[in-house]
Amino acid sequence: MGKPRLIILCRHAQSVGNANRTIHQTVPDHRVPLTPHGRQQALAAGDRLASLLLPEDTLQIITSPYLRTRETTLGILSSSLQHHPNASTIRVYEEPRIREQDFGNFQPCQAEMARMWHERAAYGHFFYRIPNGESAADAYDRVSGFNESLWRQFAEEDFPSVLVLVTHGLMTRIFLMKWYHYSVEYFEDLRNVEHCEFVVMKLREDTGKTWSGYKKEVEENRYKCPPLSRDMIIKPPLWGDRKFGGCVNGCNHGFEASMGMPRLEEVMEAGRDFGGSRSGAASQDGSSVSSDDDEDLDVSGPGSALGQPGGHPEDVIERLKMEAALGGKVVKGLQNKEFELRF
Repeated sequence: MGKPRLIILCRHAQSVGNANRTIHQTVPDHRVPLTPHGRQQALAAGDRLASLLLPEDTLQIITSPYLRTRETTLGILSSSLQHHPNASTIRVYEEPRIREQDFGNFQPCQAEMARMWHERAAYGHFFYRIPNGESAADAYDRVSGFNESLWRQFAEEDFPSVLVLVTHGLMTRIFLMKWYHYSVEYFEDLRNVEHCEFVVMKLREDTGKTWSGYKKEVEENRYKCPPLSRDMIIKPPLWGDRKFGGCVNGCNHGFEASMGMPRLEEVMEAGRDFGGSRSGAASQDGSSVSSDDDEDLDVSGPGSALGQPGGHPEDVIERLKMEAALGGKVVKGLQNKEFELRF
């Protein structure tokens, strides 16, 4: 088959972290699961994907290794997609290079996160590096290597006709930035995709060299400096003369209580003060933290499939269900938009 006729980017469904940001203070980002609503979104995404496929299409799915993207992939595979004529040949791979931007292990309190977002807005979204984490520019570097790997795979005659990447909001924009050769300014003007939204790229039939669509629709979805959501608003007087750089010696922000969040002392007393305060607090009870170092899946990257090609994805579904039951230890937007993507 060679180059796929469709490349579809899909952001994961709604996660618990999207509904409650404070979970990132106690749960590793890569282990945050979907909400019940998110699981329904994933099933709906699978139905939508099935409607885009031709009877003769073959499919390959590459997913980020995070639990929420794996569970989204599970929902997609559990939908009406399993009734497609070529469902038994679906290939599923895990690819760490399309994981979420690293936000620095456990996140600090929401007041400090709000301060960081203000600092990032002042510094620039693309180059700002999250403390102990990475910048969008860092994520761009690994996506560049991933794209090169895709091109090598496209040279294979048996490459499936449709490729789906189940990834994250920022990583979707980074992928497009690299493939389209967007400027930094253009990237920073693109809004994020919503949960389970599709970015659909079609291979042009006339030349076979360009994925095409409606670039105008992308342009209409651009914006500059959107207002912060209500729970992230911090009044200017609290920021004084806009000093940036982080709270190195602790994050006992006096306005945490007024924002409906526990004070630093309360979090520390609970024994779960991981992240940005650098106070040295640790968990009082290690029983809730597994020391199991097994890989989340028995594959890593496009070199080995979750099941042999030609095997039914039912095996993948059962594996993902088992892994989700074990807490993932073993395993605003461009919705359905099509646009030109050059190479």
